[in-house]
Amino acid sequence: MATKGATARAAARKQKDKWKSKRWYTIRAPRTLWNFQVIGETRGETPEHLIGRIYELTQHEADGNFSRMHVKLRFRVVEVVANDAITEFIGLEMMNDHVRRQVRRYRGKVDDVVDCVTLDGYYVRIKPMLVTSRRVKSSQKNEMRRLAHDILLQFSARSTWVDVQKAMLSDEMEEMIKDATRVINPCRAVMVRKVQLLQSGVVPDDGMTLEEVIEDEARKVAEVKERRAAALVAAEEDEEDERTLDILAAAESLETVSGVEGEEAAKEEPAAEEAAEPAAEAEPAEDDAPTAAQLKKLKKGELVELAEGKGVDSSGTKDDIIARLLAGQDLPSAAELKKQKKAELVELAEQCGFDSSGTKDDIIGRLTG
Repeated sequence: MATKGATARAAARKQKDKWKSKRWYTIRAPRTLWNFQVIGETRGETPEHLIGRIYELTQHEADGNFSRMHVKLRFRVVEVVANDAITEFIGLEMMNDHVRRQVRRYRGKVDDVVDCVTLDGYYVRIKPMLVTSRRVKSSQKNEMRRLAHDILLQFSARSTWVDVQKAMLSDEMEEMIKDATRVINPCRAVMVRKVQLLQSGVVPDDGMTLEEVIEDEARKVAEVKERRAAALVAAEEDEEDERTLDILAAAESLETVSGVEGEEAAKEEPAAEEAAEPAAEAEPAEDDAPTAAQLKKLKKGELVELAEGKGVDSSGTKDDIIARLLAGQDLPSAAELKKQKKAELVELAEQCGFDSSGTKDDIIGRLTG
């Protein structure tokens, strides 16, 4: 038993992985009416394994019609060219939940199965369904079924398989049945519940070839790449322009700041000069002639030195020196003295060592004499 188990495990290890040997194939819709539209992808080991596979998708995914999301289209692979699996349209089917929603209590339902042959030899089975807005008698149902049956047979007999597909994918076939059965009983809903291709006929060769379609797709892909590249280049240029504008804005801001600082410095210089002028003007105040009160605060030695410096006699007492210093100062003119009050004149006379008694004119005479 152990030997058999080991042999089985060894065989399993040596077995080739089939999934790795498979490759991807592009599933394309038929040429006529669909122009080899890409509808999906599948994997397979060889092209022979793809023949006969059935692929389903909603009509909304195929043509973008949102109102037909409940319709499933069926395609069967009939040929493989390189990596492209070419299909044929083999019918459609309504989703069961959509069909069930149409049938309610107190409504009538009419079903039928019609086998039709198209003008180009396609054998098709069509299953219509009619839903009335109220209950109907069996005789009315039979008459409505007969009318729908005749309409489908006549329409298929005078139309090609492509025309039948167009009528099924649109509302044309349903509208024809609804108009014919309205005289018996108005229908709430008419639908082609299911369509099956039983036998193929003459394959039309209208439309673009597969090579032309592939070249057109490659051209569109190249155009998209070029647009993306151009958009990237434009975006990069915009970024560079934004960076340049940011740099210029930063430089302008620096210039503005430096200009403001220069203006402030220029404003500060006159202010400093104006502040220095009063200081300079205040400096000569030290050389102004001292008053009697200031002189009295000085010592006699300082008064002697000050008197000698001004060329005034420095002999005598402290009061004598102060009187000589004050007498040597420049006094106001007679007109300016007359403008002063008597008390000011008395104080000035006392500072200068003159007699301050008498009238205002007497004091002015002493000061100017």
